[in-house]
Amino acid sequence: MAILLTSQSRVIVQGMTGNQGRFHSGQMVAYGTHVVGGVSPGKGGQTVDGVPVFDTVREAVALTQADASIVFVPAPFAKDAAFEAMENGIRLLVMIPEHIPVQDAIAIVTRARDLGAVVIGPNTFGIISPGQNTKMGIMPNHIYKPGPVGVVARSGTLSYEIAFSLTNAGLGQTTVVGMGGDPVVGQTFVSVLEEFKTDRDTQAIVMVGEIGGSAEEEAAEHIKSLGKPVVAYLAGRAAPPGKRMGHAGAIIERGRGTLESKEKALTAAGAQVVTMPWQVAEAVSKVLR
Repeated sequence: MAILLTSQSRVIVQGMTGNQGRFHSGQMVAYGTHVVGGVSPGKGGQTVDGVPVFDTVREAVALTQADASIVFVPAPFAKDAAFEAMENGIRLLVMIPEHIPVQDAIAIVTRARDLGAVVIGPNTFGIISPGQNTKMGIMPNHIYKPGPVGVVARSGTLSYEIAFSLTNAGLGQTTVVGMGGDPVVGQTFVSVLEEFKTDRDTQAIVMVGEIGGSAEEEAAEHIKSLGKPVVAYLAGRAAPPGKRMGHAGAIIERGRGTLESKEKALTAAGAQVVTMPWQVAEAVSKVLR
């Protein structure tokens, strides 16, 4: 199976006629995603690689029965796009843009909670469910394959490296989720771990974290009740004390969010913490034996 995104998901692309939207729409379709439409105000009636474009989300949902949307619009317009999607019945929303103002992100996440929608991001690489041949995101298609490992990551590039190493080791993935690198995001390690907990096909979980913030430490208590093995890799081992990583959410404050505090919490919870990305696949192989 998979979490959040399945082969039954009907996806629209907000900002489909822009360069990024057009390119990644094509990649999603090539992977097998059921992309049923795009939304670009003023561009209704056009098609992109055979997929119809609509002026509004309301029209797109009415004519395609879409239930998921991926947003490629510029950051200043992202909140309006997110609200338009959620208010018209979209219940899985992937927010690709970075530099979305914090107040806008708070508004998006708060409204999603009120409506029962799932928001992934902002500033995310998206979500991919290899076993379902479907993705909503910007990740490269060829590095994933179906298998028993769930992956949740704060870093896109590191998650690609780790997913590819899992694939090369014969360990495919159920779903890979990019939380997003901003201070305010819709999905957390805790919420994604809970999804993996109930997915019968996910036999092991990989967490890809980094210094800064408290997301990993908050997840530690939940790891104890998962009933599934967890392997964690944390980026930032070589960062000088007091420095932040590239993500806006990776800020160390008053002793919280350090590599040491995260490793201690995760290890105490029963997770196996590795020190290099290429060690993840070997560790997962061992815990699955």
